[in-house]
Amino acid sequence: MSDQLPNCPECGSAYTYEDRGQYVCPECAHEWSPGGEEAVAVSSGTVVDANGKMLQDGDSVSVIKDLKVKGSSSVIKIGTKVKNIRLVEDGDHNIDCKIDGFGAMKLKSEFVKKI
Repeated sequence: MSDQLPNCPECGSAYTYEDRGQYVCPECAHEWSPGGEEAVAVSSGTVVDANGKMLQDGDSVSVIKDLKVKGSSSVIKIGTKVKNIRLVEDGDHNIDCKIDGFGAMKLKSEFVKKI
């Protein structure tokens, strides 16, 4: 394999990297296979969990990492189950939900997995 990785076919970024046999663009989140065929295209409207599974409104997810709650000394523990999520597109947190014992929260999809 050569040391030179291809530029992103979507945005032309030169900062692509290889992950589990796929090329990934960190700027636009586009993924493609080294053979050139289109494998997975993650558009700005698509929300995926930490494992790459698509999330939808009403899904249940589990937290995969201890998360500190901003403005509080509380921590959302790994394995906490969150039911009936709602996807949002504003800001960097793309999940609105209610967590028992914490109330209404916003989460990043990269820290949850679909149940």
